Amino acid sequence: MSQQMGQPMVILGDDAQRVKDRDAQSHNIAAARAVAEAVRSSLGPKGMDKMLVSSMGDVTVTNDGVTILQEMDIDNPTAEMIIEVAETQEDEAGDGTTTAVAIAGELLKAAEDLLERDIHPTAVIRGFHMASEQARNEVDSIATEVEPDDEQLLRKVAETSMTGKGAELNKELLSQLIVDAVRAVTVENDEGEHVVDLDYVNLETQTGSSASESELLEGAIVSKDPVHPDMPTDFSDASLLLVDEPIEVEEADVDTQLSVDSPDQIQQFLDQEEAQLKEKVQQIVDTGADVVFCQKGIDDLAQHYLAKEGVLAARRVKKSDIGFLKELTGARIVSSLGSATGEDLGTASITRDDDEELFYVEGTDEQAHGVTLLLRGSTEHVADELERGLTDALDVVAQTVADGRVLAGGGAIEVEVARRLRDFADSVSGREQLAVEAYADSIELIPRVLAENAGIDSIDTLVDLRSAHENGDEHAGLNVFGGSIEDTFEAGVVEPAHAKEQALSSASEAANLVLKIDDIISAGDLSTEGEEDGGPGGAPGGMGGMGGMGGMGGAM
Repeated sequence: MSQQMGQPMVILGDDAQRVKDRDAQSHNIAAARAVAEAVRSSLGPKGMDKMLVSSMGDVTVTNDGVTILQEMDIDNPTAEMIIEVAETQEDEAGDGTTTAVAIAGELLKAAEDLLERDIHPTAVIRGFHMASEQARNEVDSIATEVEPDDEQLLRKVAETSMTGKGAELNKELLSQLIVDAVRAVTVENDEGEHVVDLDYVNLETQTGSSASESELLEGAIVSKDPVHPDMPTDFSDASLLLVDEPIEVEEADVDTQLSVDSPDQIQQFLDQEEAQLKEKVQQIVDTGADVVFCQKGIDDLAQHYLAKEGVLAARRVKKSDIGFLKELTGARIVSSLGSATGEDLGTASITRDDDEELFYVEGTDEQAHGVTLLLRGSTEHVADELERGLTDALDVVAQTVADGRVLAGGGAIEVEVARRLRDFADSVSGREQLAVEAYADSIELIPRVLAENAGIDSIDTLVDLRSAHENGDEHAGLNVFGGSIEDTFEAGVVEPAHAKEQALSSASEAANLVLKIDDIISAGDLSTEGEEDGGPGGAPGGMGGMGGMGGMGGAM
C-alpha cells in the first residue's frame, strides 16, 4: 500500500501531452508574438504588403492586418486567440487591426521580462488592466471633438486610413467619395445623435480602368443582362420583385425511372412542365411586378413568357446585391412564388447602361437613401485591395461621425499616453507599478515600428518624440515621408479615438488572457491512424502542431 502511495497518480491518456507553469507561459507568449511579428512590417504608410497563396492557388496581395491573419493557415490555439483580437477590432472599429495585434504581442514580450523577475502573473494582469483603463481615459481627455458636418476633417480621417494601402495614389478623390457616401446614409435619431447606416452603402469593383475613375452613384448597380433580348430595360417607377427560388421546373428529390408506352406520354410530361413554368410566370404577373431580380436560375421557357408579359428579369443576381436592393427599395425577398403578393414588391427607377452592361437601380421611396461606391482598378488584385482599403476607411469615417472624437496620428497619441501612464505609475503601489510602466513602454512600439517600416532610426525617433511631448506638444508625431517630428494633427494625419481605445483595450485583454494560462493539456489523436503516423506528436492541433508557430514569425 505504501508503495502505491508513493507513485504519481496518472489521470491523462497515453497520447495526451501537458506543458505546465513557466513552460506553458513561454510557449503561449512565443506563439502570440509570432503572430504579432507576422503583421508588424505591414503597419503604417510605409508598411510592406504580404502575398498570401491559398491551397487552391488563389493569390491575395494585401497589408490589411485582419486579412493577412485570416488568410494564413494557422493551427495553434494561442495564435488563434490573438487573431480574434484583429477580428474584434475589425468588427468594432473597422481599422487598427495591425496596431491591436502588434501591441498585444509587445505586451506579452514585456510580461515575459516581468515573469523572469519573479513577478507573479496575477500582478502583471492587474497592472495591465489598470494601465488599459487609464489609457482609455487619457485618450478621451486628449481627443478633439469633431462635428459630423466638418467635411475637411472627415476627409483627413479617410485619407489617413487609406494611406499605405492601394487607395493611396488617388486618396483625394476617394476620401471625398467616402465622406459623401457616409453623409448620404447618416440620419439623426430621436435623441439627436447621428447614426450612420452602412447597410445602405454598397461597394462594387470593376477592372480594366484606373482608380481615378471611381465614382459614387445614387442607388444600386446590378451587373447583369436581361435574360431575354425583347424585355424592356428602363422604368421610371417600377414595381420590383426579389426572388431567391429558381424559376425553373421543379425536379424530384430522388432519381426515378419511368417506362413510357407511346410518344404521347412524353408529350404529356413536356406539356406539364410548360404548364408549371406558365403558372410560375403568372404568379409573378399577378403580384403586379414589372421587374424580377432572381438569385437563382430562370428557365429558357420562363424567360420567353416573362418577355411576352413585358416583365424585365435578371437571373443569378448576387446575394449581396439582392440584400442591398431589399434595403434600397423596401421589397421583401420572396422564397416561394406561390405565396408572393403585391405587398412583397418594392419601388424603384431602373435604367440600363449597355456599354457597361449593368442596371442602375434607384429607390423612389423618400426613406431610401442607398448609394453605391463603384471602385475601378486596373487588375483584379488592385481592385480587391482598393476595396479592402475603402471598406476600412468607410468604417472609420462612420465611427468618427457617430463618436465625434479624433486624435493626432503618426505615433503622437501613443507617446503622449505612454508619458501620462508613467506619471500614473508613480501613484500605483506594489508590483503592479512595474506592469503599468511596461504597458507604457509597450504602446510606444507603434511609433518605433512606423519609423522602422519607413527606414528611419526608431531609437532616435522615439527620443525626439518623447522630448517634444515632455515640452508640451501633445500632437507631435512622426512624418514618415520626411523623417521629421511635427504636429501631425495640423499635417492632416488624423485617427478616430474610438478605434484607438478599442485597440488598447482588446490588446490588453488578449495579453491578459494568454498570461492567465499556466497549463496546456492537449489530447492525443483519437484515431489509430494518428498512432501509426507518428503517435502523440502527430496529433492535429496538439503540441507538435503548436510548437511550429515559433518559426512562423521568422518566415514572414
